[in-house]
Amino acid sequence: MASARLLDVSRLASRAGQVATGVDRVELAYLQALTADGGTPVFGLCRTALGFVILDRLGLLALGQCFATRDFPKPDLLSRLNRRLTPAAKLGQSLVRRHAIGRGRRHGLRRLLRRRVPQGFTYINVGHSNLTAPVCRAVRAQPGARIAVLIHDTIPLDWPDLQRDGTVGQFAAKLRVAQTFADLLICTSAACEADVTRHLSRTGRIPPIVTAHLGLDLPRPAPEDIPPGLMPLRPYFVILGTIEPRKNHALLLDIWDDWGPGAPELLICGHRGWNNADVFARLDAGVPHVKEVAGLSDGAVAALLRGATGLLFPSLAEGFGLPPLEAAALGTPVLCADLPACRELLGNWAVYADTQDRYLWENEIKRLLQSSEAVSRPAFTPPVWSTHFQTVLAKC
Repeated sequence: MASARLLDVSRLASRAGQVATGVDRVELAYLQALTADGGTPVFGLCRTALGFVILDRLGLLALGQCFATRDFPKPDLLSRLNRRLTPAAKLGQSLVRRHAIGRGRRHGLRRLLRRRVPQGFTYINVGHSNLTAPVCRAVRAQPGARIAVLIHDTIPLDWPDLQRDGTVGQFAAKLRVAQTFADLLICTSAACEADVTRHLSRTGRIPPIVTAHLGLDLPRPAPEDIPPGLMPLRPYFVILGTIEPRKNHALLLDIWDDWGPGAPELLICGHRGWNNADVFARLDAGVPHVKEVAGLSDGAVAALLRGATGLLFPSLAEGFGLPPLEAAALGTPVLCADLPACRELLGNWAVYADTQDRYLWENEIKRLLQSSEAVSRPAFTPPVWSTHFQTVLAKC
């Protein structure tokens, strides 16, 4: 058992005040779990524009509270003067500096860790923002220190043509750092573990791996948060997630384009992403019975999912896949791409369809539309965070 745990919160500090992504939520879950564990001291490490900052448990709690309320203090003078920082990073870095128990310059991390964190700690990196060889070497220089890295998926390497510019090289570099320095890799599914093993086996060392399904933080449905005029008055479907090529919105737009009169509503819930100009142009031009909405609260999304005829999830690749789990936990039928991670997590609860077979997707959507009122579905039990952390923290 580690003498202490050091959670890297560099990603969270760069995302202050923004709607949390899936990776953000995982890092927040780790923050909450580690600060709630009274048996093992916990610290936070954050890379800022001026160097590194160490937080204690109280500092981590303050960071978590600000994310929960989305209420961050105004940026300090150092952040306001730095024109290269995003507004979110100005908020987050100001906050961690305010609660720091130690600060050090970029080349002083070894000394900072030696002064502020007990020997024999485990460094945990979930968000990858600070996953670099210099940081890992500084951790390795501490007596008894260990490194644990969570790998969400290997999608940038498996689907390079669908990534933002520079993403593939950045991810490959981070995976090499994990391969070189990690004492433990944490995978979110057996499918993810198989992918990680496949890639690492080509280049040498495979660190010990533990697989632990992520937990599901299902928010309370809040119909009052749904913007006026958004909730359809007739049957509707939802697709949830960033509008990026991997999520395969184009398949559904093709179906709705050809549907004609009597089509149900399709709600596209998510921000616009990258490399998707054709889909953005189609949405801007308008597709019959399709609405696009971004920035909804978690409660509003849950309310829309609960009232939907079904969640449509034609994603081309997933390491875990939260939207279908959220829908299933609310009792909403799921039509899902036939992916190993989704089958692993949903079993026979979802209906699976090959994303290359548009005709099959059309038929399954129409079947859900016809049978939505008549079918009584069994309750779905989603994975929980307590099981994840019971598995992971026993090893780090």
